Amino acid sequence: MAGTTTRVGVLALQGDFREHIAVLRGLGADAVPVRRASELEEIDGLVIPGGESSVMDKLSRAFGVAEPLRQAIADGLPVYGTCAGLIMLADRILDGIAGQQSLGGLDVSVRRNAFGSQVDSFETDLDIPAVGEEPMHAVFIRAPIVESVGERATPLATVADGRVVAVEQGNLLGTSFHPEITGDTRFHEYFLGKVRRAALRAA
Repeated sequence: MAGTTTRVGVLALQGDFREHIAVLRGLGADAVPVRRASELEEIDGLVIPGGESSVMDKLSRAFGVAEPLRQAIADGLPVYGTCAGLIMLADRILDGIAGQQSLGGLDVSVRRNAFGSQVDSFETDLDIPAVGEEPMHAVFIRAPIVESVGERATPLATVADGRVVAVEQGNLLGTSFHPEITGDTRFHEYFLGKVRRAALRAA
């Protein structure tokens, strides 16, 4: 585990990991890219970025990261997944490609590209009481949707039609949208709070 400074890894196999690292460093965290299983032992929390979930799945297994990360999640490592990262954390993927696996941990069922292709990307304001009273401007890019939420998980935000786009469960957090590109850091701050509390409990 890390020392007195909060060290947060960002899974850097594929996707927009650089943006997350920049946001986390801006908030004072020691943010580092993670590509190897051994690096999981050096962090207090992990962000799984947006990207292509099926490619991320294949790379995580090819790099030998998937199983150690699955175990770390089970052991309580705080993890925040955005877009493809949410798919990676879901216990159930409803429309994964043949052989696609997830890391699991979030008691949810997700649908990939639920809002359509890249041209169907959109932006909207969301009410998310967990991170503050002001609405959060959210950007959805080929975004997944949480089709169902199990008993162990808690919805944090929905779009206008009632479908869930943010969820948490213990040390795990997932969003369909990309807060790393809007300048609103409240979700990252919310996650860092989870990381710091978990580190204190482990100390």
